[in-house]
Amino acid sequence: MYGQIRELTEEAKRKGLAVVVWSYPRGSGLSKAGETAIDVVAYAAQIAAQLGAHFIKVKPPTAHIEQDAAKKVYEKYKVPVATLAERIKHVVQSAFNGRRIVIFSGGEAKETEAIFDEVRGIRDGGGFGSIIGRNSFQRPKEEALKFLSAVMDIYAGKTK
Repeated sequence: MYGQIRELTEEAKRKGLAVVVWSYPRGSGLSKAGETAIDVVAYAAQIAAQLGAHFIKVKPPTAHIEQDAAKKVYEKYKVPVATLAERIKHVVQSAFNGRRIVIFSGGEAKETEAIFDEVRGIRDGGGFGSIIGRNSFQRPKEEALKFLSAVMDIYAGKTK
């Protein structure tokens, strides 16, 4: 898959197109919790950047560390991962130290306040935004517009 992405990236760049990579780790080598583990998500962002992505979409990382070798490094260097903002910062740093645009998926449907908390964590960690389709479009139109306005205000720093 890396080879295919690399080829498509090169073609897109030759044609002047931006490259968006959804980098969602999966497979038999990962536990379900590992799919959103901080070490795995940070590495997924790094690989997408190395493959030429301008925009990288990953899942919001949890504090879980999947790989034993990574756990040793995180502990040795005291990489902060306790809060969502700290984890977001680490993932953004993993994408060429923030020189790539990293956005985060919205995931499963959630309560409004939980989404707002996640948006704050992404904002505070230096993330570039989130994709919150089902969390907005599965609402009545007026409620969805109010919700999206609140999300934009959080990202813009107009509200906490």
